[in-house]
Amino acid sequence: MTGNERGAAGEPSMAQKVGGMKTEAMREGIAKAVLAEIPKLLTLLDRTPVSATYGCFDRAYWHYRILDFPCGMSQEFVLPLALVWSMPDIPGNPYYRDPVLRDEVMAAIDYAARSAHADGSCDDYYPFERAAGAAAFSLFAILGALEAMEIAPEPQVAAFLKRRARWLATHRESGRLSNHEALIVSCLAQMHARFPNEGFEEAMRTRLERLVSWQHEEGWFDEYGGADLGYLSLTIGLLSDLDRRRPDLDLRPAIRRAVDFLAHFVHPDGTVGGEYSSRSTLNFFPHGFEIAGAWYPAALKVNDLALRPLVEGRAPCYSDDHIIGHHLWSWLLTLKALRHDRFEEGEPEYASVEDGRRVFEGCSLFVERADGDMLVAALSRGGVLKAFCDGALVASDTGVTLRDRAAGKAAVCSLPGSDYRVEDHRIVVSGEMSWGKEARLTPVKNVILRILMLGFGRFFPDLVRRLLQKVLVTGKKAAPYAFERHLVREADEWRVEDRITSHKGWGDVDRIGISSHQTAMTTIMARVYAPSQRVAFFDLTERLEALGDDETLVVSRPLTAEAS
Repeated sequence: MTGNERGAAGEPSMAQKVGGMKTEAMREGIAKAVLAEIPKLLTLLDRTPVSATYGCFDRAYWHYRILDFPCGMSQEFVLPLALVWSMPDIPGNPYYRDPVLRDEVMAAIDYAARSAHADGSCDDYYPFERAAGAAAFSLFAILGALEAMEIAPEPQVAAFLKRRARWLATHRESGRLSNHEALIVSCLAQMHARFPNEGFEEAMRTRLERLVSWQHEEGWFDEYGGADLGYLSLTIGLLSDLDRRRPDLDLRPAIRRAVDFLAHFVHPDGTVGGEYSSRSTLNFFPHGFEIAGAWYPAALKVNDLALRPLVEGRAPCYSDDHIIGHHLWSWLLTLKALRHDRFEEGEPEYASVEDGRRVFEGCSLFVERADGDMLVAALSRGGVLKAFCDGALVASDTGVTLRDRAAGKAAVCSLPGSDYRVEDHRIVVSGEMSWGKEARLTPVKNVILRILMLGFGRFFPDLVRRLLQKVLVTGKKAAPYAFERHLVREADEWRVEDRITSHKGWGDVDRIGISSHQTAMTTIMARVYAPSQRVAFFDLTERLEALGDDETLVVSRPLTAEAS
């Protein structure tokens, strides 16, 4: 990857060509992306007033009838619908003040109340789960919808809001998910503003103190033991919105540190994050950067670049029934907060992010960037990397993976726990390969889970959640293979060399290679499609034929545009 070979003198680099946008282009591009998805939300919604499930967004439950409970997270879709109803300045918006849409939003809020458990909680992926994320996302959305539409809740809805907020205030989910904690804090702050004498202020301050304690001194907020750029942008959005509502909480130092950290990982093409972050997400939630931009211009610099994939139609696809709502309301809140004073006189209209090398030891992320070139690697996760040359992605590499015929499993290098050392011109990452997480439901497992949740599990849902988290997210089992990844800097070019050793010979390996986007753990917002993933699997299987059982497979290649 070279940063010195540029065009003719004075010609802008690709990083500059990928530069900033005029505010009106931003507005039109975001509006186009939002309006394209609203019919999908209306398709997911039961819009028949006489239906028993009128207002339910879980089409798999009310229409296909292949689920035996409604997903509470789905009711989050009330917020993007309420926002498009309330915003006259969205270019081409046909939903503004639509009376039918207003009735449908109110029906959806009512259904959230009717379908909740008696304590105000709701389920997400299995019955009696009582999922904090689903409860917090949907409560945040309902409060935002009521605010956008300037509607006071009916008494039965108000009682439901209080039950859900009280449940969230006292519930402690397993694992550290800072974005969930930020949602809960935001909900409690909004509930205090709406119901000032119900004890929500004290609960909010307690949860806020907990959230702030989860911020590392490097700036990132904990997501399952590491830094995830996508979820971090959501936490920044929630805290920035809360700071706008409650400047007395002194949130700006924490927001500033988080923005500064994330800025290091905005890629030269405007994409953010990926398989190298702790939850492997490709998300980016821009609204908090616009809000914080009122007092911290560096936040606008992030959006100048990171909004380009969305506006230019090359963003990852988030059009999934479970995650599209998060992005839609963030995009709409971005439109509401969009700033016109982002470009100073004589300033180049592209986002500049500091060049140089950084090793963030707290989350084991390495980043080096220079004039449109960038290398970012997850040092504790097998050296998963992305490389850019002159602003364009030239390598997305999630490490060597192999299929073991005897075990019936895939072994990967990318789960947490690698050893590493960083030298001036070399990075070495090593460890034992692990079995990827491929557990799936079967009819028998599904029956067992249902019986468990109808009995023991409904009273101890957190225990069930911890067990599932260990199976799907946090647990790790060693495979009989070892790896070393060497990242070597040669002049202006990085080269990667992988060395794979088998502890039992190569006879059981029926396929081995390197993927551009493999994720070996379960993360709800990961594994979305992005245009950059149209890269063939780098198949190394034929190379095993020439290896003895005790020999090491060695693969070396440069990280350059020519090699991509």
